Amino acid sequence: MNRSAVHVMIVDDEDLIREGLRRIVDGFDGTRAVAACTGSEAAVAAREHRPDVVLLDVRMPDRDGLSVLADLRALPDPPVVAMLTTFDADEHLSAALRGGAAGFLLKDTAPEQLEYLIKELAAGGRVIAPKVARTVVDGYLRAQGGEPEHRRAAPGDGPRADELTPREREVLVLLAEGLSNSEIARRLLIGTTTVKDHVSTVLGKLGVTNRVQAAVRAHQLRLVR
Repeated sequence: MNRSAVHVMIVDDEDLIREGLRRIVDGFDGTRAVAACTGSEAAVAAREHRPDVVLLDVRMPDRDGLSVLADLRALPDPPVVAMLTTFDADEHLSAALRGGAAGFLLKDTAPEQLEYLIKELAAGGRVIAPKVARTVVDGYLRAQGGEPEHRRAAPGDGPRADELTPREREVLVLLAEGLSNSEIARRLLIGTTTVKDHVSTVLGKLGVTNRVQAAVRAHQLRLVR
């Protein structure tokens, strides 16, 4: 098997979901589904197949998705894990963020979007489906001891929106809406490399270390509804 391809493992308790996602992932250019298993089988399968990216169901009857996430993150060379959910207001999402999840996707994500998101995750990015972005942001703020964005007063201290260039603000808003670098590039008609440069600059100016924290800051700055 070609190791230049992104190796993906699918963890879900439903046979139909596992096999459907396996077929979809195998149909993409540059990705391979190397394993599809239940939550109780995930840690062993990850050690055996060494996936780059794991698509992990949040809610499973045999094992809770959060405990599987903890097992995967504890491996010597842990894969990147994206949580799958059918709910856009799943209370488990913020806990998964704190547990080291790098992505949050809905199971009804369009196949063409899923391909970009998997490759974005494999490249070290963090992705949030637009429909779950608010849930993740609100949960992150609560974990930091604050209130959800829609109940917060306008921020005072810290970086301000006017410290960003107009293009950087555009990139930040799209990032906060859950778009991947590739999707931002297509939306703004610029190259993916240029988007990556803008994202890196935005993270530096905002004083944050990842896309999720940048999305939180965008909500605090009232750049995103």
